[in-house]
Amino acid sequence: MSEGAVRKIGEVAEATGLSIRTLRHYDELGLVVPSGHTAGGFRLYTDDDVERLLLVRRMKPLGFSLERMKQFLQATDVLAAGRRPQAGESGSEERRAARATVEEIHAEAEARYRDLQTHLAYGAEFLQLVRERLD
Repeated sequence: MSEGAVRKIGEVAEATGLSIRTLRHYDELGLVVPSGHTAGGFRLYTDDDVERLLLVRRMKPLGFSLERMKQFLQATDVLAAGRRPQAGESGSEERRAARATVEEIHAEAEARYRDLQTHLAYGAEFLQLVRERLD
């Protein structure tokens, strides 16, 4: 890991809008683990780590559980890496399963997004009604 390509936890918190406490929690859960640590044990995040955190942050408003977020990240890792199969496993089966997981989460995200759009439309209608009562 190149020293020029890493950020400390405070910088990452500021860049992602996530709290330091949240970043530590994600690390403890294995959701997004920093790529390195200083000799003193401070977490060091690469640009790829920050991108993973931004994916998680984008999933939060859609109401995905941390476990589902983890499943998504693991599946996208499999698809991105084109990993070679380990002993006793079929790479194509693993990729099919990963693709199925990503497709499921995509469908869930679309449904949740539509629900949020409906709620926002209701909110906009309410604000308009309130404005009309103020006039």
